Amino acid sequence: MRNLHALPKRRRTSALITVSLVSAAFVIGTDGIAQTYPAKPIRVIVPFPPGGGADIVMRAISQKTAESLRQPMIVENRAGASGLIGAELAARLPPDGYSIVLATSSNFSINPHLVAKRAYEPLSDFSPLALLATAPLMIAVHPSLPVRSVNELVALARARRGELLYGSNGAGSLSHLTGVLFASTAGIDMRHVPYKGGTPAVTDAVAGHVSLIITAIPTLQAQIRSQRLRAIALTGRARSPLAPELQTVSEAGLKGFESVQWYGLFGPRGMNRDVVEKLQSEVTKALRATDVLEVLARDGAEPRGDGPDALAAFVRADYSKWEKVIRQNDIKATEGR
Repeated sequence: MRNLHALPKRRRTSALITVSLVSAAFVIGTDGIAQTYPAKPIRVIVPFPPGGGADIVMRAISQKTAESLRQPMIVENRAGASGLIGAELAARLPPDGYSIVLATSSNFSINPHLVAKRAYEPLSDFSPLALLATAPLMIAVHPSLPVRSVNELVALARARRGELLYGSNGAGSLSHLTGVLFASTAGIDMRHVPYKGGTPAVTDAVAGHVSLIITAIPTLQAQIRSQRLRAIALTGRARSPLAPELQTVSEAGLKGFESVQWYGLFGPRGMNRDVVEKLQSEVTKALRATDVLEVLARDGAEPRGDGPDALAAFVRADYSKWEKVIRQNDIKATEGR
């Protein structure tokens, strides 16, 4: 562009007016997006089947957020490949704030390391919006196992090296990787038995076919209450309101141990920052609503509400942790996951 001072006065004035108008249009355009957003329904892609924990949590939050935004939030289930299909779809959509996706440890932290070719990069192909909630897993044993604490479980596993069997929701699942991380942190050797979901794993644990099981709290609650299984510890950073008497693994002696299912919201890469902040603000309000808190509590989840930067840092750490566990232990996913 030519130096404005080198132009005749009339032309220089015209050029300055043009630059000012362009700058003003840009400011009005970006501010206007935030002021008028949302002007139509928002599509919420849930990459998991209807009726599951992730779906129930997201529907509760979406309904409450839609009330404050005064626009519908339409939940669309796009299940398949443990959340990879729905996330891949979301990564290709326009970053206009009208399409967002639910992310979890499965489709953002774990499964990208278990597929031969990544269809998307969780850390670079999305705009982080808000960390919704985290939920610990529970470690439970068959009553015949003579242990009532993490320390006793570790001692028994060392005495019976390689003999204890633990059930999980499947090879490559969060519950499987939690067992691997627990064993390596404690310096013990346990044998993994994968199942196609938490329910069959619990059934075999109750029958005594496996010594212990690691899975979501709600999946185990009925069996714990009936004393057909005994709860040993939780895998989160803090105790759960669903089982306040139960220690975390970290409290029990394996300092810093943490493994949680998490729920986060992302949009396609390149979303307007003002729109991102507006969504995060409204979602955080929804997380304080009584009916939403009740849904989270039933899932054993702790509400969070962390913003975009905190969510990005959280996912980077979780992604790196599970990448290391998967590579060091040469873990493969169950076929069809």
